Amino acid sequence: MKWPIFLVWLLLAGPSWAAEPIRVASKNFNESYLLAEMLARLLEDAGYSVERRFGLGGTLICFEAMINDEIDLYVEYTGTLAQTILGRPQLVGQNALNTALASRNIELLDPIGFNNSYAIAVRRALADALGLVTIGDLAGHGLKIAVSHEFLERADGWSGLAARYGLPPRVQGIEHGLAYQAIAEGAIDVMDAYSTDGELQRYDLKLLADDRGYFPRYLAAPLVREDLPEPVKAVLNRLQGRLDDVQMQTLNAQVVFDGRSFAEVADAFLVENGLTTAHSEAIDLWQSIGHNTLQHLKLTFIALTTAIIVGVGLSLLVFRSRGTARIVTYLCGLLQTIPAIALLALMIPLFGIGPVPAIVALCLYALLPVVRNTLTALTTVDPTLIQVAVGIGLTRRQRLRYLFLPLALPSMLAGIRTAAVICIGTATLAAFIGAGGLGDPIVTGLALNDTGLILQGAIPAAVLAMFTEFAFEGLERLLLPGHLRRANRSE
Repeated sequence: MKWPIFLVWLLLAGPSWAAEPIRVASKNFNESYLLAEMLARLLEDAGYSVERRFGLGGTLICFEAMINDEIDLYVEYTGTLAQTILGRPQLVGQNALNTALASRNIELLDPIGFNNSYAIAVRRALADALGLVTIGDLAGHGLKIAVSHEFLERADGWSGLAARYGLPPRVQGIEHGLAYQAIAEGAIDVMDAYSTDGELQRYDLKLLADDRGYFPRYLAAPLVREDLPEPVKAVLNRLQGRLDDVQMQTLNAQVVFDGRSFAEVADAFLVENGLTTAHSEAIDLWQSIGHNTLQHLKLTFIALTTAIIVGVGLSLLVFRSRGTARIVTYLCGLLQTIPAIALLALMIPLFGIGPVPAIVALCLYALLPVVRNTLTALTTVDPTLIQVAVGIGLTRRQRLRYLFLPLALPSMLAGIRTAAVICIGTATLAAFIGAGGLGDPIVTGLALNDTGLILQGAIPAAVLAMFTEFAFEGLERLLLPGHLRRANRSE
C-alpha cells in the first residue's frame, strides 16, 4: 500500500515547482538586471516557468521580499550580505555566510566569478591635476562629492568610509545611474561606483585605491530560498565561475552604450558560452506602453476608489465633532509627511511586494485631500441653513442628504481630483516594490541613464494626469450647477 501512496504523492507534489513560476528578482541597477535575466533564461531553457520581478528598490527590499516568500531568488554580493544584511563583517566565504543564513531558510549558491567591489571614482583629468591616487588623497580639496542613496545608508557605505579616511561625514545623495552624467558634465567631482560598471571606461574615470582596506570583497552569487528544489539550484549554479571582472564590465557596457537590451546581452552571452540555445524575442514598444499603462490605471483606480470610500465615509462619521475631525485630518496629514518610497517599503513586511502593498500605500497617500476637503465643506455649512433644516422638521439623515452633501459636493470633487493626480504620480514609484505600471520603464531608464526609457513612462503618466483633470472637469459640469462650479474653481 505504501508504494501507491508514495506515487500519488509524487505525482501531486512533484510538478508543483514546474507548475508555479519561479520568481526571479533584481535590484534597480543595470548589472543586477542583467544577471537576473541570465538566471531567468537559464531556468526557462531548462523548462521552468519564470516570473520576472526586476527593478526592486535596493538590497533591503529584495532581502525582505525573500524573507516574506515574495520572491525565490536574486543575485546578491558576499560583502553586502555580511556587512549590510547580516551586520557581521567578519563573515567571509560562502560556507560562513550560509551558516548565518540557515535560520532564515535562505542559501547563497556558488559565486558567479567576478568581484564587483564598491569604489570611489573621479575624472581622470581631475585626478592627474590634483595628484589623486588613493581615497585618502580626497581630504582637504573641497571637492563636490555625491554618492548613491543606498551607499549613503549602508553599513559598509559612506559613513564608515568617511570615518576611515577623514572625509566629510555628510555628502549629497544621487541616483546611481544619473551620477555618471553628473560627473561627466562637471556637476560633481567624486562619486561611488561599482568596479565592473561599463561607464568607467566610457567617461574615462579613475578608481582611487582603497589603501586602508575599507571595502570587503563583493563576489556575486545567486541568493535563493533554501526550499527551492535541488534541480533548480543546479541550473542556477551553471553560471559558477563564468564571468570575471573584465567580462562583466564589457557586458554592462554593451547594455549602457551599445543600445542593446538586457535580454539581448544575456541571451548572446549564454549562447556563446554554450549555456542555452538562442532565445531572442522582439518586444513591441506600443504593446509594452499599453501593458504598463493598463497596470498603472489598475493601481490608481483601485487605490483612489478605496480612498474615496474610506475618506468620505470617515468624514461623514466624524464631521459633527470638531475635535475628532481635526484629529482625523491631522493623522491623514501625518501620512503625507512620510516619503512615498519609504511608505512603500514599510508595506512590504505587512503585504509583501507587488500590487497589494502599492495599492495600500497609494490609498493612504490619497486620503488627505479627500478627507480634508470633505470635512472642510461639511463643517463650514452655514449654521442658518442648518437651523432652517431643523425648523422644517428634517431628520438628521435627511439633513445629511439634502443639505450637507449637496453643499459639500464641489469641495469633495476637488479633493478627489487632487487625490487622483497624486495617485497617478506616486504610482510610478510602485515599480520599486514590483507592482509594475509606468514606473517600470522609468526605473530601468534611471539604471541605464536612458532618457528614451524614462520618457516611455513619464510621458504616458503625464498624459494620464492631464486626462484625469479633463475628466473631472467634465464630471463637475455634469453634476454641479454653474454657480457652484465657479465657486469651486475660485477656491
